[in-house]
Amino acid sequence: MNNNTEDIRWKQRFQNFQKAYEQFSDAVSRIDTLSVLEKEGMVQRFEYTFELAWKTLKDFLEAKNVDAKYPREVIKKAFEYEIIEDGETWLEMLEQRNLMTHTYSEEIFAKAVQLICGKYYQAIAQVYGFLLKESCSA
Repeated sequence: MNNNTEDIRWKQRFQNFQKAYEQFSDAVSRIDTLSVLEKEGMVQRFEYTFELAWKTLKDFLEAKNVDAKYPREVIKKAFEYEIIEDGETWLEMLEQRNLMTHTYSEEIFAKAVQLICGKYYQAIAQVYGFLLKESCSA
């Protein structure tokens, strides 16, 4: 596949990531007023925003001729190329996202909401900002 096609693919994926990020950001900004049900929706927004984030990173790296297929590999390469500033948080998000999907404990749910709003949102926002700049300058 030529580089132009890969460049187009990451930009198309970024558009989906951008929409998800905006919805996620809106939920995080209103966390104090959200009901439990709405907080559950915010956790779901985190999950699909995170999914789109790493897949957009994967496509971006491929457009730069960097091979990475799986989430952990993509995160490590994105950190290596200084796209991600906090690689440990991204690896933690990957692990937590997998746990959140299969957990029904109120205590773990409350911790997840706290982590998403306090730590994970900032990490995703940093990558969003980086990719936004790249999409405008390319």
